[in-house]
Amino acid sequence: MQMIGARVAHRIEVRGTVQGVGFRPFVCRLGRGLGLDGCVRNDGGVVVVEAAGSIEAMRALAARLRTDAPAQARVADVRVSALNGSAPATGTGFRVVRSTRRRPAGTGAEVGLIPPDLGTCDRCLTELFDPGDRRYRYAFLNCTDCGPRATIVDALPYDRVRTTMRRFDMCAACAAEYADPADRRFHAEPIACPACGPRLAWHATDHGPAAGGHGADALAAAEALIRRGGVVALKGLGGYQLVCDATDEAAVARLRIRKHRPAKPFAVMVSGLGAARRLAHVSAAEAALLTSVARPIVLLAPRPERPTAGSVAPGVPRIGLFLPNTPLHHLLLADLARPLVVTSGNVSDEPIAIDDADARRRLAGLADGFLGHDRVIRSRYDDSVARVVAGRPSLVRRARGYSPEPIGLPVAAPEPLLAVGGQLKHTFTVARDGTAIVGPHTGDLEQQATMEAFEANLARLSRVVGVTPRVVAHDLHPGYLSTRYAAALPVRGRIGVQHHHAHVASCAAEHGVTGRYIGVAYDGLGLGDDGTLWGGEVLVADLVSYRRVARFGRAPLPGGAAAVRRPARMALGYLFGGEPLDERSRAAVLRAAAPFLGRLPEREVATVRRMVAQGVNCPVASSAGRLFDAVAALLGLRDDATYEGEAAVALEALAGGHPAAPELPWRLVTRDDLIVYDPTATLLALLEALRDGTDPGLLAAGFHATVAAVTVALCAEVAARERLRTVCLSGGVMQNQSLVETVVAGLSGAGLEPLVNERVPGNDGGISYGQAAVAAARIRMDARG
Repeated sequence: MQMIGARVAHRIEVRGTVQGVGFRPFVCRLGRGLGLDGCVRNDGGVVVVEAAGSIEAMRALAARLRTDAPAQARVADVRVSALNGSAPATGTGFRVVRSTRRRPAGTGAEVGLIPPDLGTCDRCLTELFDPGDRRYRYAFLNCTDCGPRATIVDALPYDRVRTTMRRFDMCAACAAEYADPADRRFHAEPIACPACGPRLAWHATDHGPAAGGHGADALAAAEALIRRGGVVALKGLGGYQLVCDATDEAAVARLRIRKHRPAKPFAVMVSGLGAARRLAHVSAAEAALLTSVARPIVLLAPRPERPTAGSVAPGVPRIGLFLPNTPLHHLLLADLARPLVVTSGNVSDEPIAIDDADARRRLAGLADGFLGHDRVIRSRYDDSVARVVAGRPSLVRRARGYSPEPIGLPVAAPEPLLAVGGQLKHTFTVARDGTAIVGPHTGDLEQQATMEAFEANLARLSRVVGVTPRVVAHDLHPGYLSTRYAAALPVRGRIGVQHHHAHVASCAAEHGVTGRYIGVAYDGLGLGDDGTLWGGEVLVADLVSYRRVARFGRAPLPGGAAAVRRPARMALGYLFGGEPLDERSRAAVLRAAAPFLGRLPEREVATVRRMVAQGVNCPVASSAGRLFDAVAALLGLRDDATYEGEAAVALEALAGGHPAAPELPWRLVTRDDLIVYDPTATLLALLEALRDGTDPGLLAAGFHATVAAVTVALCAEVAARERLRTVCLSGGVMQNQSLVETVVAGLSGAGLEPLVNERVPGNDGGISYGQAAVAAARIRMDARG
C-alpha cells in the first residue's frame, strides 16, 4: 500500500470468470461511486484495478468486488498489493482503459477463463418486442448481462477486437452506449443494432421454396416454411440446428428419416414456462433450471394430453423441453405460437455444423431452407441437457451455457494436464493448479469428422485459456480413439485411469471429496484392470486409487458390439452363459424363457448358443447397463436398439406407472473375494411371472426396485466393513431417474451420504473431469514422494 497524503493507492487483481460478464463496467461504476481515481483493464485472463482514494473507500472497493459482482461473474480471488509507480492523480476520475496481454501460455500465467454464452436477459427481451425501441425485433441484440461469449471468442483478454464481432464497426449510437458508464451496454463487446450488426439471411435448397432475402424477409421466409411443415436449418449460438413444427407428425417423421434418427427423442423448444407446463409437469426446481441463464434442455415428466406429435419422444419417460436462448429463437416462438422441434444440425453421430459452407453441404438433404447470418461461430457448442435429481440440478450433457465455465479440482494439478476422456459422449478437460475446464460435448469418437472436431476444439480452447499440457490422462482401453490420441501426444507423462474409477472420481471431485469413499459405477462397458469388461461395480476409492469390492454377475456379449446394438442377443447371453448359474438353475431359467426364445429366429438362437458354449467372440461383462438391456428384451420392449440406452430408457418408461412395485427375488454371493449380485433369481422370477400373465409394467418397476435394493445392500455392507459413509453414484445407468432417486432415498435411509454428479454428467461426458481429478492427485502424490 502506498500512502499519498490522506489517500492510499492499491493495485487489485481479480481472478475467476471476470471477463465477458460486465465486470469492467461494474468496477468503473463502483470506483466512480466511491469517489476513487484510477482505472480498470483486462490483463490476459485477469481484471486489474489501479486506484487511489481514502482508506475507507479503498476497503469498500476491495470488499465489494466480491460481494457486489455481476450475477454471471465467478470471483475466485481478489489480491490487493501496493501500487508500484505513480498513483492516479486526485480528480482524474475512474475509467476503463485498453487491455494488456499477460505472459504467454506455458510460462506460469493464470488459466484464462472464458464465460459461457448467456441466454437473453429480461431487459433485452423487453426491447426486442417494443415497437418504439431501435432494436425492435433485432435478432442479435445483447448487453453485458446476456448474449454470445464462448462461441465468438478468439483470444483473451476479452475485447471486441478478439471476437468474431470485430468485423462489425459500431455505428454512432452503439459507440455512444459502449462508451457510457451509465449504460448497461457499457463495454458490451458483442454490442450491435440493425444499423451496424449481423444480419439474417435466407437460402433455399433445391427442394425448398424459392423465397429468400435478408433481415425480416429472411425470418418471414423461414417461418412460412415451418408453418407449411418444412424443416429449417437455423444458425444458432454454437452451431446449426434443425427446426420444425413439433405438433406436425408428418414434419417430425420427415426429419427423423432425413436425420437417420428413427427413435431417439427430439428436444422441444417452447415460448415460456406456461407453454412448458402445458406439455409436462414442472416442479419449482425444474422451473428454475428451465429459466436459468444457461437455458438448458430440461428432462421433464410429460403430460399424456400434450399436443406434440407422437414421434417427438416415443416411448420415453421424459420429454426434453427448453426455452429460447437467443433473440432469434424468441422471435420464432412468438411468431409461430407453437412448440418447435429444435435439434442438432447434423446427421446422427456427426458433429454439428458451424461453418456456413459446410452446413449447406452437409445439411442440404435434411433441410428445406437455411436461416443463417454473417456472425462467425468460432467454437462448436451443442445445447446442454439437464434434469433435477432429488431436488438438485444435474447435467446430462454439458455444453452451451455451462462450458467452458471452470470447475475446481479438490487436489490442485502441479503441472498443466489434459484428460482426453472416453469414446462415447466425449468431452476433454484441461487443467492447471486448482482449475479444470471441461470442453463442450463433442459426440461419439467413432468417425473421423468427430475426431477432427475434438482436436480442433482442444487446440483452440487450450490456446485461448493458456494451458499447454505436460501430462495427459486417458482411459485404459487401447482401442479408444482418445487413448490413441493420448499415446501420440508429445508430453512428459501419461496416466492411465480405469474407466469406472474415473466415473466415481468425477462425482467425488466435484463435491470436494478427497478421502476414501464408496464408489458405485453402473454403466454400459468399460475395460477393467483384469482385462474383462466392467459396468456394474462397487469400489472403495479415493482420488488416487481404488479397490473393487463388489460387482454384478457376468454374462457373455455374443458378437461383442453386436450385443450392444441388439438387446435380444444380450438376453441370450444371460440365458445361455450368465454367471454364476449352475446347470440346474440354467435349465429352470431356459424353461421360463421359452416364450422369449420362441419369438426369436431359430437360427439366431442356435448360433448364439454355440458361440456361448464355445466361447467364440463372446467377451464377458459385469455390466449393469447390459442387464437392463437384457430385461427390456425379455419383457418384449426392444429386440434391437437404434441408439445407446434405448432399451433401458424404454424399460424405465414402462416402469413409470408402478411406483410402489415390490422387489423381485435377488441374492448376493461371494466369488474371488468379491460380493457378486447374481441376477439368476431375479431373471427367473421375472420370466415366470411374465409367463403367468403379470403386467410387464409391474415387472419392469419390480426390476428397478430390485436393482435399487441390491445397491443399498451392497453399499451398507461395504460401509460397515470399511467404516465409510460417503457413497458416490455415477455412470450412464445412473441417468435412470427412477433408479437413482430410489437408490439415493435408500442410502439416506440407511444412514449413508449419497452424492450424484451435478456439474458434470454422470455418463461418459464426465469421464474426462474424473480422469483429470485422478491424474492431479497422482501427480501430487508422486511429487511428495
